[in-house]
Amino acid sequence: MALKPTSLWLNRTVVGAGFTSALGDLCYETATVILPGFMAVLGIPAAALGIIEGIADATASFMKLVSGYVGDRLGHRKPLVLLGYALTPVGQVFIALAGGWPMILLGRFVSWFGKGLRGPLRDAIVTRSITPDTRGRAFGFHRAMDTLGAVAGPLLGVTLLAWAQGRAWDNAEGPFRLVLWFSVVPGVLAVLVFMLLVQDPGASANSALRLGGVLRGLPVRFKGYLRTVGIFGAGDFSHSLLILAATQLLAPSHGVLMAAQVAGLMYVGRNVVQVVFSFPVGMLADRVGALPVLVAGYAFGVFTAVLTAAAFHFQVEDPWWIAGIFILAGLYIAVQEALESTVTAGMVEPAVLATSYGALGLVNGFAKLIASSTVGLLWTLVSPQFAFAAAAVLMGMGTLALLRVPHHATP
Repeated sequence: MALKPTSLWLNRTVVGAGFTSALGDLCYETATVILPGFMAVLGIPAAALGIIEGIADATASFMKLVSGYVGDRLGHRKPLVLLGYALTPVGQVFIALAGGWPMILLGRFVSWFGKGLRGPLRDAIVTRSITPDTRGRAFGFHRAMDTLGAVAGPLLGVTLLAWAQGRAWDNAEGPFRLVLWFSVVPGVLAVLVFMLLVQDPGASANSALRLGGVLRGLPVRFKGYLRTVGIFGAGDFSHSLLILAATQLLAPSHGVLMAAQVAGLMYVGRNVVQVVFSFPVGMLADRVGALPVLVAGYAFGVFTAVLTAAAFHFQVEDPWWIAGIFILAGLYIAVQEALESTVTAGMVEPAVLATSYGALGLVNGFAKLIASSTVGLLWTLVSPQFAFAAAAVLMGMGTLALLRVPHHATP
């Protein structure tokens, strides 16, 4: 029997999903913050990092569409979410064993395959456990918890890396591998927390549901919204590249090792900003509407790319300037991650909610494949300032397009 939505938005399912996401982020963000340094030690160029991150995002996006459709067809989603969370620590194991870019690619592929598998199904579980007028707060809380793990993870990664470097190692890779092995632990805990706390409200199975028919039948307004998300996403590069940018900008004055640690701490700061603003963003969206707030968030993304391009153009070595870029990045990610799902829930029917989340993820992921791969390649082949300027143009086009999406359904 399906559980009914409750007016108490901070219920067991929302809390459980939030803690699970915090542990999941703790798992892979512990690795993300040291990954550029690990790849540098292995002699892997920036172009490879951009392509790896882009392929990982594309994998997650494809799986979001498939898992969303399967969830809507079967009605029950929890087992697939558990499998998705279990794949994250498996991917970390592959990265810890890596001796070059192929194994790192495999590790990110496995982890992001799991991320795509669980994302829309988890969001659908959360959505169906609450009432429509509390979606902003529920997703704001969830993203805040999610990002709490993303704060603790990089802090833990940087701290463990600093501690490990004081030990005796046969090679420069040893401290990085230790951090990567440790990151597996919170990934396993995430699976246990979701299994024990989250209740799947469930839905009636719909064996007649066909993916092609669902996609063709999505509301026109939602399809327009997906187009704008795709345009913005085509410039929305992975923030692993932002860490690499900070490392390169700071290296001449701080040395590579110190620059990598400072860049990692700046990434922590980005995540702190996201934690602080995720819930207030959700509350604001519940009051004034999610679309206008999302437009403002996209605008912050444009400024992030513009300032990064300017930092390379002027060869900025001031840590405060670079920290300001990470603060802006935290603001736009707080809005984007909390409200893209909220906007989706207000545009589609509950019976195809998970599939719609999957479509959103598909568009986002393939757009970010373009963004991360293009920025990485342009960085290597032309210049970093040109790469980030191109990203800013695409993000700006997406922001302007979002302004034209109707706030309410048209008859």
